[in-house]
Amino acid sequence: MSLNITQKLIQSHLLHGEMIPGEEVSLKIDQTLCQDATGTLVMLELEALELDRVKTELSVQYVDHNLIQEDYKNADDHLFLQSAAHRFGVWFSRPGNGVSHPLHMEFFGRPGKTMVGSDSHTCAGGAVGMLAIGAGGLEVAMAMAGQPFHVKMPKVLGVKLVGKLPDWVSAKDIILELLRRRSVKGGVDCVIEYYGPGVKQLSIWDRHVIANMGAELGATGTVFPSDKETLRFLKAQDREADWVELVADKGAKYDLHEMIDLSTVEPLIALPSSPGNVARVRDVTGGEVYQSYIGSSANPSYRDFAISALMVKGAHVSPHVSFDVNPASRNVLEELANEGLLADLIHAGARIHQAGCNGCIGMGQAPATGRNSLRTVPRNFPGRSGTKEDSVYLCSPETATAAALTGKITDPRELGMAYPKVKSPRKKIVNRAMMQAPLSVAEARQIKLIKGPNIASLPTLKPLPQHLSLKILLKVGDNISTDEILPAGARVLPYRSNIPKISEFTFDIIDDTYAKRAREWREQGHQHAIVGGENYGQGSSREHAALAPRYLGLQLVIAKSFARIHWENLINFGVLPLTFVTADDYKRMELGDTIVIRDVIAALKVGNELTAVVEGKGGEIRLRHRLSKRQIEILESGSLIEWVKRHQ
Repeated sequence: MSLNITQKLIQSHLLHGEMIPGEEVSLKIDQTLCQDATGTLVMLELEALELDRVKTELSVQYVDHNLIQEDYKNADDHLFLQSAAHRFGVWFSRPGNGVSHPLHMEFFGRPGKTMVGSDSHTCAGGAVGMLAIGAGGLEVAMAMAGQPFHVKMPKVLGVKLVGKLPDWVSAKDIILELLRRRSVKGGVDCVIEYYGPGVKQLSIWDRHVIANMGAELGATGTVFPSDKETLRFLKAQDREADWVELVADKGAKYDLHEMIDLSTVEPLIALPSSPGNVARVRDVTGGEVYQSYIGSSANPSYRDFAISALMVKGAHVSPHVSFDVNPASRNVLEELANEGLLADLIHAGARIHQAGCNGCIGMGQAPATGRNSLRTVPRNFPGRSGTKEDSVYLCSPETATAAALTGKITDPRELGMAYPKVKSPRKKIVNRAMMQAPLSVAEARQIKLIKGPNIASLPTLKPLPQHLSLKILLKVGDNISTDEILPAGARVLPYRSNIPKISEFTFDIIDDTYAKRAREWREQGHQHAIVGGENYGQGSSREHAALAPRYLGLQLVIAKSFARIHWENLINFGVLPLTFVTADDYKRMELGDTIVIRDVIAALKVGNELTAVVEGKGGEIRLRHRLSKRQIEILESGSLIEWVKRHQ
């Protein structure tokens, strides 16, 4: 049987289940990735599991999100993560080393391997032929403990690339083109696999840009072949021995199909406030720009900064623009310095920030109220930048730099300059000094976890009751993101290891009374429900968006549809996710209604549909679930941690 690359990766790691789309399968996981915004909970979960040492081939803890140290909280968490990495046998990337995804691809990415990461953009690892999947932190902790990773067998969306990109068009425009066609729900329950002659035109870093933003399509993962370009990349990292060829068999089939002729792609831009709200740059030119931002995990490479530096060389950015440059790694920063390109950026007026995620996650560089910010970051959900009424656009480095020069949204083809040709740096920097290797088993067992006063133990979660009678405390619309459920940024994320405190910010972008109302209702001995629209929980994998509302008493979410990672996170923390069978029932439910489901566990086990009653409104509402037998048992146990303890 001819297999595509995705099927080969899954088949070679399949532990249980059949490769039938929609069926739950369990996979052996080779590598894991954590970052600091989610990693603190992962390490606390490993402690709760009483783990001695990780059982993966390789696990890495990065510190790249919460770098601002305005008080003790982030600094304390950095020490905690370092001590936990040493204790559990995990690599540790120190603060300021750079963003997890490009660093991992450089230092550890291996074709043919599987990886789960507690960050939705873990799918960037597919650029080198890995099956790399973003997941909630608890799922990652389980993989580190040697447990299988459970996921619905995805469909494979084959995207055939032909042709060659024209000048002033780059990889960011390719993924924006796919978002323009398919929207933020276009990859749900799919792995996106790229193939065709156009793939050979793309460098590994081009592939990284595209694979990274597969998360914005809701995809389970993104996969590129491992070919001669992959070998060239690994040679440059002194890791040639890690290369294996991985390509689709002749005659391989795909469940879904797209084709992109690269020669027809033009500069594109995602308008506020969704990565799927894509337009041609030439159709939206002229809007005044306050900020132009280069960097992030979505455009992390030397090439992405060099093209900007060459565009501004000898010039000055508009006096009305904050030109923010966020290096993705110290190695790239050093290469830019060696080539003189860093000086060109500084001379032109760039503000150089430390290597890390920074403004992408709302940790600094927040734009002014109501002013346009053009960014090469992967997502622009409302308020994610740190400014509640933000106006963030997503675009390529070429388009962002054109705006920096002109002070307005500008099609870079209209600048009147020749398209700069970026040459590889004369000296490739491979500096591993800030990447700390795991300690020996004997050394690790002597390490004590360093816990500052902001680190709180995980809350105890009770099993799902037999009968549910829940007041609806919140009703929201379509495409609610985890940034809107539990905000990121410098105001909130320093409390990432303190669930009682971080829960105070739950839904405050949408309804700043929710947390107070939910807490008071819980203190009276009651749980509650939330009603949502399509694609509920899109975006970041951070499990705080499930755990914080659960701590406040959330027991049930009924939505038109769910984003994959958040759906899994809800289950893992004992929240029942159901969908409407009839869309009109969404309209019937109102804030303050009480929804009743009798014998809920029994109903879940009987079939995929169950009924509910809204008190005082008459008639039944039909609801549906996609839970596996294992997931129903997790809800019965109260959480995935408790389920694992029962099965050890």
